[in-house]
Amino acid sequence: MKIVFMGTPGFAVPVLDALVEAGHEIVTAYSQPPRRAGRGKALTPSPVQARAEALGIATRTPVSLKDAEAQAAFAALHADAAVVAAYGLILPRAVLDAPRLGCLNIHASLLPRWRGAAPIQRAILAGDAETGVGIMQMEAGLDTGPVRLEARTPIDAKTAGELTEELAATGARLMVTVLADPGAHPPVPQPEHGVTHAPKIAKAEARLDFAQRADAVERQVRAFNPAPGAYFEFAGERVRVHAAEVVEGNGAPGTVLDDALTIACGCGAIRPVTVQRAGRGVMQAGELLRGFAIPPGSVLA
Repeated sequence: MKIVFMGTPGFAVPVLDALVEAGHEIVTAYSQPPRRAGRGKALTPSPVQARAEALGIATRTPVSLKDAEAQAAFAALHADAAVVAAYGLILPRAVLDAPRLGCLNIHASLLPRWRGAAPIQRAILAGDAETGVGIMQMEAGLDTGPVRLEARTPIDAKTAGELTEELAATGARLMVTVLADPGAHPPVPQPEHGVTHAPKIAKAEARLDFAQRADAVERQVRAFNPAPGAYFEFAGERVRVHAAEVVEGNGAPGTVLDDALTIACGCGAIRPVTVQRAGRGVMQAGELLRGFAIPPGSVLA
C-alpha cells in the first residue's frame, strides 16, 4: 500500500521499520519539527525524522495541520492509509478523511482505558496488572475511535522504558497484520464504560511523594524511568532514582531509616537500588552513599 507515516519519538521507529520491511511504500513521513537539545542546544530532528531520512523517505515537519495548504498537500499524496504512532499533533477532519482507508493509530493501552498522551506511565502509576496496545481507526475525538486489533501484556515490575519497547514492537506487528488484510479486522467500537484519561506527565510529578504507600512510590520510580526521571532532593542536590524496592520500615514519610538509604513512606518503606547524581553516571545506592553521605534521620524532600 501507499502509506503516509506520522510519528515522532523512538516509540514510533520500530513501526516505520516494520512497514518498510513488509514492502509498503512510505510516500512521506510526517514528524514534529526539530527541537533544540543537548548542551549546545542544536536543532535536533526527531527519532522518526532521522530514521526516515536514513531510509531515503521524504519527510515533512509542519508545526500544524490546521491550515488549508497543509491539508491539501496531505491529500495530494493519495495515500491508501496513514499510520500514526505518537505523532503529537491533532489531525483535523480533512486529514483523517483523506486516505482511502483513513488513519490508523497505534495506541499503547487497552482502550477505552488510558486515552491520551501518557498511557504507559499512567497504567504503571495506577497499579494496573496489565496493559496492551491496539490498532485504532482514528476519528475526531481523543482516542475514541473503534479498535481493529489489540494485544495484552502483564505489567509486572517493568519500567515505562521497558514497556514502551515491548508495546512498540507488538504494535508494529499488529499494524502489519491489519494492513495485510483490513477486511479481516473490522473496526469494533470501544466499550462505553471504563473510560479513563492519561494526561501528559508534568515534570513536577517526578518528585517522589513519600507520603504515599511504599508500593505507590516504587511505581513512581518505574513510571518515570527513563523520563522524566523520579527523584528526591537532599542538601540542595537532586538525586534521580532509577530502581527501588519495597521493604519493611516505619517512620515519618521521607525520613532515612538506616545506613542503606531505606526511606520511610506513608505506609512501609522503599530502598533505592540504582541512583544518579547530577552530572554523574548511574550507580548503586551504596556507591552514592560513599561519596555523598545521607545519614539516618535525614529528611528527604
